[in-house]
Amino acid sequence: MDKLVALSGILFFTADIFAIGSLANPDWIITNVAGHMRLGLTRQCQIIHGRPEICVFPNLSKEWMFTFICILAGILCITLTCFLLFASHWKREATKYARWIAFIGMTLFCLAAIVFPIGFHIDEIGGRPYKLPNHTQVGSSYVLFILAIFFTIISELFTGKVCLPVL
Repeated sequence: MDKLVALSGILFFTADIFAIGSLANPDWIITNVAGHMRLGLTRQCQIIHGRPEICVFPNLSKEWMFTFICILAGILCITLTCFLLFASHWKREATKYARWIAFIGMTLFCLAAIVFPIGFHIDEIGGRPYKLPNHTQVGSSYVLFILAIFFTIISELFTGKVCLPVL
């Protein structure tokens, strides 16, 4: 297996883990007004005045539901890319398909990153699209997701190097 293919496969796998981890944690948006609230795409957790933490499945806005679907589809694309890069050890042309599927996954991740801040207007946050209130901040899950985008783009560049024709 070519070293660049192996490196891009490892980077795609890392991006996949980061994206899955970002969905698993409710730390997309954090606010400390009237208790401690952590908002995520799969869970919403709140601690009110020292009581035990309560986590529920959030009622997602249209923007955040679209973001969730884009991230899930992106994770599936990146996972398929990892399998295709592994299969390229035996069938070299699988790298070409892996590159295109990774491009689709990268596009879905970037689209999710653009649409997610539009949902800052929900009642739990009280902001405006692309503008969080002063008492609210993005959390570690959002940072993990941005890292997943970064690793996907870098991996795509390495995969592109592999697919260039030799002159």
